[in-house]
Amino acid sequence: MSDPQKALVQSAWRFSLGPMIPSIDARPLFGPPGAARGAVDLAILMAATDSGFMTLRHLPDWVPIQPVAIDRLLKIFALPQEVTNRLWRQKFAGPHANVYRGWFPLQDGHQTYKEGYDLGPDIAYGPSRVDPNDPLTEATPLPPADLLPGWQEEISRYYKAMEEVCATLLRAIARGLGVPEDSFAAAFAEGVSTLRLLHYPLRPERSFEGPNSAEIRVIHGGREVALAGKPHVNSGFVTLLCQHGVSGLQAIGNNGECLDVPPLPATLVVNFGKLLERWTWGRIKATTHRVIDGAGTARHSVPFFYEPGVNACISPIPGLGAPFEPFLYGDMLWEAMMRFVEFEGLDHLRKRA
Repeated sequence: MSDPQKALVQSAWRFSLGPMIPSIDARPLFGPPGAARGAVDLAILMAATDSGFMTLRHLPDWVPIQPVAIDRLLKIFALPQEVTNRLWRQKFAGPHANVYRGWFPLQDGHQTYKEGYDLGPDIAYGPSRVDPNDPLTEATPLPPADLLPGWQEEISRYYKAMEEVCATLLRAIARGLGVPEDSFAAAFAEGVSTLRLLHYPLRPERSFEGPNSAEIRVIHGGREVALAGKPHVNSGFVTLLCQHGVSGLQAIGNNGECLDVPPLPATLVVNFGKLLERWTWGRIKATTHRVIDGAGTARHSVPFFYEPGVNACISPIPGLGAPFEPFLYGDMLWEAMMRFVEFEGLDHLRKRA
C-alpha cells in the first residue's frame, strides 16, 4: 500500500472504540468510484481480516437508524403478552405452525437471557418469498395491524434499507479482496435474511437456576456481571446491528480480551459471519462476541443477518483461497441455528435437500 493510500485509509478508519474495533466513515461507499471509495474498501477489508468487527458512521439519510426510528420498531415489546404469545414459535407453543420465524420468550437457567422476534423477507416482499415446505422460508407471524398503526410499513422499510447497506458492503468486500464486485451477489437472490428485534431485561435471581448456572456469571472490569448472550459467532455473511443506547455488547479478541462496543447513536455495528469466513478460507474472520448484563438496566438491539437463499450453492471463488466442497446455504444455516438455545431440539423439523 502506497503512502497516499495509507493516508486515505487512515482517514476512513478512525479508532474511536479502542485498539480493536475501527469506526469507518461510510459516505464514500455510497458515492462514485474513486480514491475515497477505494480507501474505504481497504479499511473494511482491514477490519474484516483483523478484528472481524467495525462500526459504520455517516450512513445515508434513507437508512432509518436514528433513535426515534428504532423506537418505532421496538413498540412491539409494549404489546400485551396475550398478543405476543400468539407469535411464539412452535417450540414454545406446540399448536403454532411457525418453527423458524416469530417470537421466542425468555428462558431461565441459560447463559443467554433474552426475548426476541425474528422476521423474514416476506415482511418486505410479501407471500412470493414464502415456501411453507421449508421452515427457513416460512411466513412471519405478524401482530394485528390495528394494534401498531404503520409498524409493518416501518419494518418493511428498515428491512429493505439493511439489505441495501449489506449489498453495498458485499461489493466493497469483493473489491477489497481483488475479485469482481459481483462475485458474491448471485447467492443473495431470494435471500432469507433475518431482521431480529431483541429485548434483554435485567436477570432476576430465578434465571440463574439450572445446570448451567455456574457459567452465567463472569468477571469483567474487576467485577462480577451476568451474561445476557453467550459467546458465539454469527452464521451468515455480515450482520448489521443497531444498538439502542445501552451498552453490553462485547467483541472477544484472539487473546480472550473482551472489548466493549459502545452504543453510538445512528451508527451500525458490523461483524462478519462464518459463511464469509468459510468463503474466503479464513482470510476474513468471524469474531466471537457476547452480551453482558452490566449496565444495570434493560437493553434493546436490532440485528439484521444478511443471508443467501436457502438453495444458493456456495462454491469457491477463484482467487479467494483453497477450494472447498460446494454446499447449500440452507443446510449450513439450519445446522448453525440449532446450536442456539432458542432453537435447540428442532433439528428434525427440516428435511435436508
